[in-house]
Amino acid sequence: MSKSDSELIAGFLAGDQSAFEALVRRHQSSIRQFLRRLTAGDHALADDIAQEVFVRLFTSLSTFRGEATLSTWLHTVAYRMFLRHVQSSDAIAFVSDEDFPDTASTAPSVVSDIMVEQMMKHLSLNERLMVTLSYSAGMSHSEIADATGAPLGTIKSHVNRAKRKLAKLLNMENPNA
Repeated sequence: MSKSDSELIAGFLAGDQSAFEALVRRHQSSIRQFLRRLTAGDHALADDIAQEVFVRLFTSLSTFRGEATLSTWLHTVAYRMFLRHVQSSDAIAFVSDEDFPDTASTAPSVVSDIMVEQMMKHLSLNERLMVTLSYSAGMSHSEIADATGAPLGTIKSHVNRAKRKLAKLLNMENPNA
């Protein structure tokens, strides 16, 4: 039976390095996907920030108070690190009309990921953040408010606006749908 995050944290704090490795394995995919969506598909940047998140986890796990789930805490750290990167560079570009890649010979799940990342470029940073936390990370609006410090009404507005934009983009890509 798999140990809970709390049990793994306690194990790591007691000196069990394998407990930390288990935490990383459990959470790295969701953090990387979250960051890839925020970076609108810049995999290298997302992976760099994700690595920083897990370094922070390693160095700061003893300060984790458990007021939120570890997943929420990690998404909060990832979001803040992403914001610091955005504020210190112009690496994140928003595009209005970029061609979607040729997906004829690509597996369906890869196609979906590529399309989502391309579509995220059409959303504002706040829309990307809120819709990704809501749908990809599975956070409730109140958890998003805790993670970002944004008011609940603002979160709901950004999620709804993002959903409308994405629906419009999907209809433009599939006019027969």
